[in-house]
Amino acid sequence: MQRSNSIRAVRSLQATKRRRRRARHGERGFTLVEILVVITIIGLIMGLVGPRVLNYLGESKSKAAKIQIESFASALDLYFLDNGRYPTTSEGLTALVQRSSSSRTWNGPYIKGNVVPTDPWGQPYLYRSPGEHGAYDVVSLGSDGQEGGTGTAADVTSWLR
Repeated sequence: MQRSNSIRAVRSLQATKRRRRRARHGERGFTLVEILVVITIIGLIMGLVGPRVLNYLGESKSKAAKIQIESFASALDLYFLDNGRYPTTSEGLTALVQRSSSSRTWNGPYIKGNVVPTDPWGQPYLYRSPGEHGAYDVVSLGSDGQEGGTGTAADVTSWLR
């Protein structure tokens, strides 16, 4: 009887060890192939979605530049009403935030803040008065910072609305 109890105890111990081994086997994690498949799928998705997101970002910066230029146009018109003229090229857009010595009546600042904002690409806006396309020209040179260009590198101007 004692021997049969010993055999049962040994078998019970072996069964417990088998269960533990099976449980550990199920907790191993992902195989290398599974991880590579997931990384490949993520890469494909980013390859398809990434360019569209970057294109939208470029378009939104161009739209933001256009809105800022329209804001400058409104501020320049207010400056004109107060002074009877637009700021000269040498005075630049700074005349909208700081009184120049040649302004008769300055009721500014005509735009918020103490400095003229830069374009969405971090470059200063170009201002000319008199302009080639009107009383004044305000230009952002786009993402490349050079005149001309296409796409996001295209210039954003005050005369093409």
